[in-house]
Amino acid sequence: MNAQQLVDERGDLWLALAPLWLDREPSERDYAHMIEMIEQHDMSLKELEWMFRLELAPVMMRHQLSIASEWRKFDDYQLMKQLVSHNLRLKGWRRKSWALFSGLTTMMVRHRWVELMQRLMVTRGEI
Repeated sequence: MNAQQLVDERGDLWLALAPLWLDREPSERDYAHMIEMIEQHDMSLKELEWMFRLELAPVMMRHQLSIASEWRKFDDYQLMKQLVSHNLRLKGWRRKSWALFSGLTTMMVRHRWVELMQRLMVTRGEI
């Protein structure tokens, strides 16, 4: 898969989920937008979990840990470049190592992710 394919297939979903890593709790509007984007991509909960752990968290947690990082809003262009770069390299041992450490990379936003997944299941009529 090339960079353009990644942007076309995942870009809007990645950007929609990025507010999970901001320094404020996502608003009702944020959650509604996230669910709308997820539903457009028709992904299972398991697929979403692995996307969260492997495709997003390794990049996004660097923003949380950086002192110089922007906490109110992300620069979508820069963020997309970082996400695409990470995901183009996400093969073999890199994929396995991120899977192994994904609990650490997701723990700071896990409560927000759980809230989003619960809202998604309600939307889908699974709860």
